[in-house]
Order: sequence, then C-alpha cells, then structure tokens
Amino acid sequence: MTSLDKPTEAAAEEQQDRHDAKAVTEAALFEAFGGVRGMVETVLPGLLFVTIYTINKDLHASAIAALAVSLVMVAVRLAMKDTVKHAFSGVFGVAFGVVFAMMTGNAKDFYLPGMLYTLGLALAYIITTLAGVPLLGLILGPVFKENLSWRTRNPGRKKAYAKASYAWGLILLAKCAILFPLYWWADTTQLGWVLVALKIPPFLLAVWLTWVFLAKAPAPIDVFAEMEAEERAEKERERAERERRAAEQP
Repeated sequence: MTSLDKPTEAAAEEQQDRHDAKAVTEAALFEAFGGVRGMVETVLPGLLFVTIYTINKDLHASAIAALAVSLVMVAVRLAMKDTVKHAFSGVFGVAFGVVFAMMTGNAKDFYLPGMLYTLGLALAYIITTLAGVPLLGLILGPVFKENLSWRTRNPGRKKAYAKASYAWGLILLAKCAILFPLYWWADTTQLGWVLVALKIPPFLLAVWLTWVFLAKAPAPIDVFAEMEAEERAEKERERAERERRAAEQP
C-alpha cells in the first residue's frame, strides 16, 4: 500500500461511517414516529369524520365512525402483535374529540382537543430546549440507546437535538397559527379539510429536519453496550479474584 492509498481508504471509511449513521438515524426516526402506517392511523379518523360530516352534517354518525375506525386499527395491531402506542394515542385523541363535541353539540369541537394538544406540544418543544433539556432528546434518546448521555457527554448531539426541537416547536406553532383562527371563523367542514391537509406535510418537514440535524451530529453513545461491557469486566475481575484466592490456598 502506498502513502497515497491511505487517505483514500480513510476517506472511504469515513464516508461509510456517515452512511451508516444516516441509516441508523433513518431507522430510529421511522420507529419513533410510526412510519407510513403511523401516519395513516393519524390521518384516517379525522378524514373519515370530516368526509361523513360534509355529506350529511350528522355529528353523531361522524363521531362514531371516527372512533370506530380508531378502535379497528388498534384491534388490527393487537391481532398482528405489533406495537400499539401510535394507534392507542390516536384512539385517545379521537375519544377526547368525540366526547368534547358531544358535550358541546358543536362539531368543530371534535378538533379542539387535538389543536390544544398541538399547541401544548409546540410550547413543550421550545420551553424544554430553552431549559437545556430538548424534548426530542428525551424522546429519541432511548431509541438510539443513548438515554440521557447526550446531555453531558455528547455536546454535538445535544446541539442537534436542540435544533430539531426548535424546528418541531416552530413548525407546530405555525400550524396552530393557521388552525385556531379557522376554528373561530370557518365552518366545520372548512376547518376539517384544512386540518386533514395539514396533518402530514408539517410532520414530514419536521422529521426531515430532524434527520438532517442528527445525521450530521456525532454518533450516539450506546450506554446499554457500556453497561454490558462493565458487567462483563466486573464478572471477569471476580473470576480472576476467585482464581487468585484458590491459587493462594495451601
């Protein structure tokens, strides 16, 4: 191997490491946010509600259909022994909307709990980041098997989580800036169709920005692997100590 080959191999190895890091980040984001199926489960109940309400203006039929499809999606995941966290969160969101709309008799109130949740989540992203504990780091830390190691041991990742959390917060605030005026000024069908249209694009933008920031950040510290290594080392020390004591015995 010549001296000219070494930089080329080093550059190739570095490029492969970056590619692997991006692939790991992609997979982790896909797992954390539910992927395509999670997006379908998020959109479908609201889409069904506004479609039925647009056709017959029947609040009860629209609400029952939205809740029923949410329960069916949970049942399908349970039958397939798949993770149900995204489907369950959808059921709770739809259930709150149904109860609220039934109590007030105003179909627009079906959307209000979800809108308030979006506003609260936007503020949570921004406030936790200002406090030095970006919410996205708390969400994704366990997925990357780094837990909270990024806070004190990996400043590059903490900075990336902060940027991504600000992105989520600002995108969700922009979404709220569109939806809340419509809640007061538009009718139920107008609000519903705009809300459905705004379900996926802002989400995809936030996920893409998260991927961009994290793909450029240092690799996560696998604290679980560290703990396993420490445990193996401790067992090895104990075994060596037992062997030493056995050898010293007459």
